[in-house]
Amino acid sequence: MSGTPVEAVRLTPFDALGGEEIDAWHRLRAANPLLDSPYFHPGFAEAVHASGRPVEVAVGRDAEGRIVALLPCHRERSLLRPAGWPGADFQGPVLAPGTSFPPLLLLSGGVRGFAFDHLLDSPEDGAGSFGPWIESRRPSPYIDVSGGLDAYLGRASRSGKDNMGQARRRTAKAERELGPVRFAADVVDPRALDRVIELKRAQYAATGVADYFALPGRLDLVRKLLHTRGAEFSGMLSTLHAGPHLLAAHFGLRSGGVLHWWFPVYDPRFAHFSPGWMLLRELVSAAPALGIGRIDLGRGEDEYKRRAKTGEVMVAQGLVTKSAARRAIRRVRDSMAEAAKSSALGPGLRRIVRRLRALSR
Repeated sequence: MSGTPVEAVRLTPFDALGGEEIDAWHRLRAANPLLDSPYFHPGFAEAVHASGRPVEVAVGRDAEGRIVALLPCHRERSLLRPAGWPGADFQGPVLAPGTSFPPLLLLSGGVRGFAFDHLLDSPEDGAGSFGPWIESRRPSPYIDVSGGLDAYLGRASRSGKDNMGQARRRTAKAERELGPVRFAADVVDPRALDRVIELKRAQYAATGVADYFALPGRLDLVRKLLHTRGAEFSGMLSTLHAGPHLLAAHFGLRSGGVLHWWFPVYDPRFAHFSPGWMLLRELVSAAPALGIGRIDLGRGEDEYKRRAKTGEVMVAQGLVTKSAARRAIRRVRDSMAEAAKSSALGPGLRRIVRRLRALSR
C-alpha cells in the first residue's frame, strides 16, 4: 500500500472508530519506522479522549476505499489541532512511507485550519505533503541508549560525557550526605506521580511558563497513563531517592523500545547535586535491561538536552489554511513572540501576541 494517495478524508469521533480503523492504525504505524514514537500509537489518542477532551480522527481512504492514513485531532471551533496538544511532542498522520496526504482535504465540514507545532518533518513520508504550510522548523533531540551507559559514552559529546561523570560523583556524594540512593525505573506509584505534578507546577510558576496541569483533564490524563500498562504502549514513572528524599523523577510515555521524556522534575532543595543528570544516568544505564534503545527528549532549548543528545530530528510548526489573512496574522504573531523573548517591551508584546493568537483561531 506504500505510495497510495489519500483521496478522501472524513472526521470520526475516536469512540466511533471500529476494528477496521484501529487495525489499520496499527498496521500502518508498524509499516513506518519513523512513527515508532508513543505519540503515534492509538493508545495515546485513546487516553486523551478518555480524559474528557474529545478526539476526532481524520480517516483517509484511497480511491478504492481502503484506509491509508489516520490523523487524530481536537476541534476548536473551526480549527483542528493534533490530539494531545499542547502536550503532543510528535504530530502528523499515521501512514505508510510514500503515501501522499493532501492536507487541504482536512478543510471541510466547517474546518478552516489545521495548526501544528511538532509535526515530524520528513520528506520520506506523508508529512512532506505539509511543506507549503510549514512556517518554521526546530530540532527535537534524542539519546541513542542502545548498549547502555558504556555505549552511550562512546557516542556522546564531550559535555555529555562530562555531565555523566559528574552525575556519578554526585550520586556518591548524595549517598554520603542523605542516605542510600535508590533508583526505580518503572513504578506505578500514584503518590510519587502527584509529587511529580506538584514539582512541575511549582517549576511552571517559578519560570512564568504556562501551567500545563491547570486544566483538570490533563491531571486525569497523566493519572490514567500511569496505570496504562500495555506491552506496546504505557506510561512510565521513574524515581530517584536518597534516603527518605525524592531527588528527581520523570513521567513519560513508552512504546516498544522508545521512551519519550515528557515531565522530568527535581526537588530544588537538592539542585546542587544536579539530580536530573543523576536520574538520566540511571535510566541510560538501565536501558538494555528495560528493552529501551532510544530516549526522545522532545523539542526544547534546555541546555541539558543539547549536552545529552546523540542526535536529533526536525519538527515543524505551521498552519494549513486557505486564508492568506490568517497566515499573515500568524507571521506577525510569531515575529512578535520572538521579539518578546529579548525585548524590554516583552510584557506588552506578549499581551499583543495573545490577542493575535485568539484572532488566528
